[in-house]
Amino acid sequence: MNIETLKKQAAEKAVEQVQSGMVLGLGTGSTTRYAVIKIGELWQAGDLTDIVALPTSVQTAELAQTYGIPLTSLDQQPKLDLAIDGADEVDPQLNLIKGHGGALLREKMVESAAARFIVVVDTSKIVTKLGTRYALPIEVVKFGWKAQIQWLESFGYHPEIRGGEQDPFVTDNGNYIIHCDFPDGIADPAGLADQLINRVGVVEHGLFLNMASEVIVAGENGLSFLKRG
Repeated sequence: MNIETLKKQAAEKAVEQVQSGMVLGLGTGSTTRYAVIKIGELWQAGDLTDIVALPTSVQTAELAQTYGIPLTSLDQQPKLDLAIDGADEVDPQLNLIKGHGGALLREKMVESAAARFIVVVDTSKIVTKLGTRYALPIEVVKFGWKAQIQWLESFGYHPEIRGGEQDPFVTDNGNYIIHCDFPDGIADPAGLADQLINRVGVVEHGLFLNMASEVIVAGENGLSFLKRG
């Protein structure tokens, strides 16, 4: 079974928890795309009614609009019933690294506002320690971004500007993203999260700690379910 089939299975299983009347958070990325498509199909078929969705990126908004899913904003809907999104890494405590789709700030804002946050992944995203497979994305303002690189280097975090210095990637919020590599993984995710968010000029980071309610994992032997507590 190929990876795309596994992603689709996990995403569509999460959508089974979507009910009519819900305010939904729609994540960004290749796995979550399948969830948005399924929700769109159910909406068009009339099997889901009276829903509104809050997309976490321009890309997700455009996909939702092709199915006619009604969209909203955090200003209009500051509390959500359910958010569905993928992750780059998931550790045994259901802590996550997210942001390789470039939408980590909006994802964290939306998913923090959700009563429940379901994560959909394939088995390749399961790790024993965060930072062992993927770099940690950190969103920073454009102004003074090289100073952020120097600051991160001083701790040995191996920072690089996403897209390269000549053509850096720009988020939907008009910011840059710096990727930091941790060859031995992240020893203290909570401590690192505090250190990063307290740095002036750092907008947000890709450590999503104590946020996931449930993780649906698709593997060769089917689906497995990881739940907090």
